[in-house]
Amino acid sequence: MSQSEVVTVRLTPEIKAKLDALAKSTRRSKSWLAAEAIALYVEESSWQIQMIEEAVKIADSPQAQWIEGSDVSAWLDTWGMENEKPSPCV
Repeated sequence: MSQSEVVTVRLTPEIKAKLDALAKSTRRSKSWLAAEAIALYVEESSWQIQMIEEAVKIADSPQAQWIEGSDVSAWLDTWGMENEKPSPCV
């Protein structure tokens, strides 16, 4: 069995009631459900932060190319129309 540590979490009465009901209906402990939810959240957030940091590095690099926001907006305004404009280029 892997090691674990205790963490205290404050919940609103509404969330606590939902957690109690979910634990009962799934026959899982509230601790198990909370740990699973936190693990999923941490994994998702970690991935997202990593992607943002990579995008910032690219944006800050000398090779970064930028297109004016107004050009992108004008292009997006034509999406789905017969006279749809090509995407703006650098």
